[in-house]
Amino acid sequence: MEFIQTVRVFAKLAELGSFTKTAEALQLGRPQVSIVIQELETSLGVRLFHRTTRNVRLSAEGELFYEKARDILARIAEATSMFGRPGSTLHGRLRIDIPSAFAQPIFIERLKEFNAKYPELELVIGVTDRTVDLIAEGVDCVLRIGELPNSSMVARKIGSVIMVTVASPKYINEYGTPSQISELKNHKCINFLSGANNRPLAWSFRQDEEEISLSVDSSVSTNESNSYVNCAAAGFGLIQALGLSVEPMLNSGRLVEVLSSFRPTPKQVSILYPSRTYLAPQVHAFVDWLKSEFPHISPNWVK
Repeated sequence: MEFIQTVRVFAKLAELGSFTKTAEALQLGRPQVSIVIQELETSLGVRLFHRTTRNVRLSAEGELFYEKARDILARIAEATSMFGRPGSTLHGRLRIDIPSAFAQPIFIERLKEFNAKYPELELVIGVTDRTVDLIAEGVDCVLRIGELPNSSMVARKIGSVIMVTVASPKYINEYGTPSQISELKNHKCINFLSGANNRPLAWSFRQDEEEISLSVDSSVSTNESNSYVNCAAAGFGLIQALGLSVEPMLNSGRLVEVLSSFRPTPKQVSILYPSRTYLAPQVHAFVDWLKSEFPHISPNWVK
């Protein structure tokens, strides 16, 4: 195997900490990854990794070599992209993760445009509402909604999304339409559970140029976006959700917006990827494409 490919295998193993995940990411056999690393260690005369039954981590020598390897790969990526036509050189696999709220036809259709631009690139789309560990799970980049916790990840804002409070006509016929935020205490609400601790997300409203955050009592709670919207459509109570995720039901009349005068400030949407010198060309292309295209996904619900 060429030395550059050997360096790529080494760098990916350093990032993922797993022979199996490295093999999957590079579409190689696991034994082949092991052989490449063994041959590299033999040629250098040092142990690059400490191996246990549970994990693989860089040795002190491996850390030094990884710094040089990242620089080598970054320079190669820059050099090989100097003369290539846009969209003609990207290949391999790109793993992205999106919240369930974004797994809507209008967003997926935009991803098809990216796929058409880079036909040799395999796009692997993960859909989940939990926090994804990019390094441990071998994900290249993720979309996140709202405020971001401090992390070592690189975060780029790509736009913002509008939130709405909605209920089904069935619910409104039975319980009435709230006209003030204070009236929510007399209504049934549905909470969305988030994070490892499954804590209910606070609801937000904007009144007289002031942002109001409050917790609501719930008749039912869920930790998945589609079930959250479906519970509202079934008449369990009110929800606060992305306009993008409820647009089809608003258009069909299965849901109606309430408290429209108190819509919260749109939530920031960011794309995150690991902070490292070498950024794979396919990740770079996707981040730039999404940054450009995201504000145009839906003029009604995206800014």
